[in-house]
Amino acid sequence: MSSKPDIKLYNTLTRKKELFRPLKKGRVGLYTCGPTVYDFAHIGNLRTYVFEDVLRRTLEHADFRVTHIMNITDIDDKTIKGARAEKKTLSEFTREYETFFKEDLKKLNIKNPKAFTRATEYIPDMVKLISKLLKRGYAYERNGSVYFKISKFKKYGVLAHLDKKGLKAGARVDVDEYDKKEAQDFVLWKAKKGDEPSWKANFGKGFTPSVVEGRPGWHIECSAMSMRHLGSPFDIHAGAVDLTFPHHENEIAQSEAATGKKFVKYWVHGEHLLVNGKKMAKSKKNFFTLNSIMAKNIDPLAFRYLILTSHYRSKLNFTWDSLLASERALAKLREFAASISQPPHLPLRRGAKETASLLPGGLPLFNFQTQFDKTLFDDLNTPGAIATLWDLIHAYRKSPNKFDPKKTLKLLHSFDAVLGLGLASPRTAQTPAEVETLLEKREEYRTAKNWLLADKTREQIEKLGYRIEDTPYGPQLKKA
Repeated sequence: MSSKPDIKLYNTLTRKKELFRPLKKGRVGLYTCGPTVYDFAHIGNLRTYVFEDVLRRTLEHADFRVTHIMNITDIDDKTIKGARAEKKTLSEFTREYETFFKEDLKKLNIKNPKAFTRATEYIPDMVKLISKLLKRGYAYERNGSVYFKISKFKKYGVLAHLDKKGLKAGARVDVDEYDKKEAQDFVLWKAKKGDEPSWKANFGKGFTPSVVEGRPGWHIECSAMSMRHLGSPFDIHAGAVDLTFPHHENEIAQSEAATGKKFVKYWVHGEHLLVNGKKMAKSKKNFFTLNSIMAKNIDPLAFRYLILTSHYRSKLNFTWDSLLASERALAKLREFAASISQPPHLPLRRGAKETASLLPGGLPLFNFQTQFDKTLFDDLNTPGAIATLWDLIHAYRKSPNKFDPKKTLKLLHSFDAVLGLGLASPRTAQTPAEVETLLEKREEYRTAKNWLLADKTREQIEKLGYRIEDTPYGPQLKKA
């Protein structure tokens, strides 16, 4: 096959699709914003993690070596409030929800990153970064807290395209989340309050007092963890669109102010998931988790399939009907994958090898591979990739003699290495041993040309809920 086409990604920083060119040939540094572990991830969060997983798989499909880092926010306003409410230590509280999160990743066939980075384990890195900002005049202290001076950083607003006239110079904000109308100096280090978890920080000469107790602000966490593992600059920072401001905007400001270098080359953001056309919220009672889906006996990968049918930069409307339709489609994909797999323990029927060698299966498969890569590499066009997958299936069913089943299955698995739908190892029940035994006996009868016993054995198999399709490669077993 020919070399793969170039990858194009929509860069939020430039507001256009760009050819992807990594900073180091053949290698990609990828940082994705992970969860704040104070509750179960809802399906809107999970859409983002699936999109980030497809991004990573696409890069790997293009033969890049990807170093993927995902953070775990285990210290912020929400985690402290949650731990207090449940009367647990911060670590006890957050580790429980971190475990739930990782279980959800596994159920959705999302690959684990090279490293999960917990914010509480990188406090010294954050203190060093804040010290640099103080030394360079980009930060200042007030009542034991440290703030970033946005008026000093001339590029502030470059990612979110803020109107700089609306910036409230000198006004400070201590909360982690706020909107564009409240753009003001943001907190890097919060002075200790009451019984909140805290750490001692020495910000160096010129800072009074020399040692303070407190905790990091949310935004400084990702800057410290990403640069620790990926350096500065690195290739791709991904996350949900609602993180563009203030979180990612503030990451750029504090990172570039501290290092004097570009922070990230490509910013890639995924859109929201709506529920029945409305934004998901607990108050509207349209807040669903993966457990909500599984409680209805729906395979979690049906949700992954639903996500892939929409482009990551388009809003996706979730309904139970659309999820059930996705489950039916996924079942058909699995059925096809199983139908072209060689039945276990069965020899290839006499003459099948000779027939197989004559089948012109190479050219059609090449065309499907080319189309799959072309659509996928155009800014992760998963709807187009899914359509190519179905085109392959329809073409195979229409003219099976034009395709080599083994090569077709191999191509199907290569597609699924990106889509992650579990087609290489379908979650279906194994064929009962009794059925396999009967199938083997039927082949023995057919080889001996004992057609009467072969037909009787077929009837026995059908009574057990299976049917046989005879192909040039031997019998293919399907559930009736």
